Amino acid sequence: MNEIDEICKSLVDKAKGEGVTRYVVGGVVSKEGKALLLRRSKNDFMGGIYELPSGKVENNETLPQALCREILEETGMKVLKIKKHLGNFDYLSKKGENTRQFNFEVTVEDSNIKLSEHDAFAWVNKAEKNNYNITDNVNAVLNEFWG
Repeated sequence: MNEIDEICKSLVDKAKGEGVTRYVVGGVVSKEGKALLLRRSKNDFMGGIYELPSGKVENNETLPQALCREILEETGMKVLKIKKHLGNFDYLSKKGENTRQFNFEVTVEDSNIKLSEHDAFAWVNKAEKNNYNITDNVNAVLNEFWG
């Protein structure tokens, strides 16, 4: 088991102990100091907000497996490396489930973005992020990323 796998196992164990029942992963994909944000379709839950590539962890899936799958599904980009854990945040899902999103910095293959679920994307630097409709939780993850 590598270091990221060990970190992820302890994160899930802690979440279970705190009564969290649903897990989501989010990835900060960066290029030249900018982070990738995806805009939710207007008719979607929380439509119009910009978010990190993210999604639900499926049954019998590890956090790293889910992170790689979700980024590939949502952007068409393959994760090469999960670099570090950038923190978590909790929220209630649209079905009212206690949800924890685990966020990581990742390196991806350089390729064109192919959106599947979102209607727009933006490469955003630290100074520009306040020009986008992002949640306080995503803002905190980005601040952790940029230091």
